[in-house]
Order: sequence, then C-alpha cells, then structure tokens
Amino acid sequence: MDVTVPQIMFGKVMHKRLFERVNQFTYGIYYLALPLSSLKNPIENFYFKYNRLGLLSFFDKDHGNRDGQDLEKWARDILSTHKLDKADGEIVLVCMPRVFGYVFNPVSFWYCYGRDEKLRAVICEVNNTFGETHSYVCAHDDQAEIQKDDILSGQKIFHVSPFLEREGSYKFRFTLPDDKMGVWIDFFDAQGEKKLLTALNGKFSPLSQSVCARAFWAYPLVTIKAITLIHWQAMKLFFNRIVYVPKPVQLETKITRVKTLKENL
Repeated sequence: MDVTVPQIMFGKVMHKRLFERVNQFTYGIYYLALPLSSLKNPIENFYFKYNRLGLLSFFDKDHGNRDGQDLEKWARDILSTHKLDKADGEIVLVCMPRVFGYVFNPVSFWYCYGRDEKLRAVICEVNNTFGETHSYVCAHDDQAEIQKDDILSGQKIFHVSPFLEREGSYKFRFTLPDDKMGVWIDFFDAQGEKKLLTALNGKFSPLSQSVCARAFWAYPLVTIKAITLIHWQAMKLFFNRIVYVPKPVQLETKITRVKTLKENL
C-alpha cells in the first residue's frame, strides 16, 4: 500500500460463528484509507468531502477522542504512552466513510509505520452499537515489523455482541502486500476454544472522483447496509434462542495494549 496517497479499499467482510449454531455471512464493502498527513491538505471532489457533508465524507470527530481534535496527535499520544517509538512514520487510517452523513464503523484500523515504511503497530478502534468505543494497540513487544504470518494476541475487555460474554481473547493478523489488505481477527472463549472468525480482504485504488463514484454506486448506502446486517444477524441469533448477554458497564480504560505474541501460522 502506498502510505502517502489517500485511497479507497474495495473488499469483502466475512463473519463466522462456530458454536451453538454455525452462522456465516459475507458482504461487499469499501473503506477509506487516509494517510493522516494528507488531512492537512485534503483531497476533495464532487463525491468526497472532508469535515463537511457530501455524498461521501470523512469527519475528524468520528474518531479518536470524538471531539474533532487532531487525529494524528491522538494516535501519536497512544504510541508514546506504549513506548512504540519505532512507529515514527506515516499513520494511515482505514475506516468507513459517512454516506449521506451517516456512518457506523464496527472497527477502524490505524496502520502505524516507521520512517523505514515498515508496519510497526496497528490501533484497532472498535465501536459497538451502544455508542461505546475501545482501542486495542497491536504491536510486538520488541517493536519488530508486523509481517503476514505474525499473530498478535490480547484479552477481550470490550463488550461488542449481545450474544458473547466480555471475556476470552482475540488473535489478530494483518497483511498489506502491494496494493492489497487483509485482516483476520479470531475470537477465543475463556477456555481457549475458537468461537468466532472475522476477516476483511480487499484491494486499494487511489481516491479519485471516478473511484469515489464507483464506490458510491456499486455499494449504495454501504454504512446503512453494515448496521442493518449487524442487527439482522442479531435477530437471527435471538430467534434461534441463542443466550442473550446483557451489556455490562464499560470498563474505565478505553485503550489497551494487547498481550503480544509472535507466532507462526
């Protein structure tokens, strides 16, 4: 991925639940991929606007502290707090756009590079449908480059689904070969059994007016589609009598460093 140029990633999201009743769904989607340095002089066109309403748009206030303050400072402060000084290069935020002013990002990815353009950390900014957010900071303890076969493992401490307890762990894997992107997040319960698979795979194209038009018309109302599918799948689980888990009070800590491992698949 060219870390200096704003892009759109066209891809597919897959979710698969492995227990009680196996349930899987896949849908097409697109994400913005915005180098934070590019927001100082943002690209706009007929379809895409920055910090103002458009057919597609991106607002600073949808991320970080949710107050419209500088997003790069938010990310740099996190990297500094977790002593990730090798992630001193570009930061690319991969997230869904607003469509007609509406957005819901189940998870946004902040790819944090070193000046050598090696991927050193990924901040996974997770949102639930209750209006809460939590960020998992993924990086190796020795700040080594995150490569395609590396697995980063951390405890789950944020409530997302009303059909899963707030316990267990995640295993994250990230790949960025050339102009493609892959993310795999597997959920394990407190006993270490794999329960849920999530994958996002896609290909980048430069953020031009023609590419924005292709995204807008190929996937109309994509953000509404995403939230609708989340609720539809929840309804299916409910009517299949899967145990409903009441939402616990969110933990005070909103940003955590995963307990990193370096494993091979």
